[in-house]
Amino acid sequence: MAQTEAQLRASKKYHQKFDDLRIRVPAGEKADIDSHAQAMGESTNAFVCRAIRETIARDDATGKARPERNTK
Repeated sequence: MAQTEAQLRASKKYHQKFDDLRIRVPAGEKADIDSHAQAMGESTNAFVCRAIRETIARDDATGKARPERNTK
């Protein structure tokens, strides 16, 4: 079944809220990441986002120098 024009507009509007980030991991590591995320009760995307946010917060707390970043 093809999407209606309204569905296409809604999908486009939804996806405009996000940036895409593609990462590559060594072979076999994706399964480890997926299983850890599942064990923590979250999606792989949620786990990776949390890991990034926590690492940024930890780096900020230790005063590591880094370029200006866009804070939301």
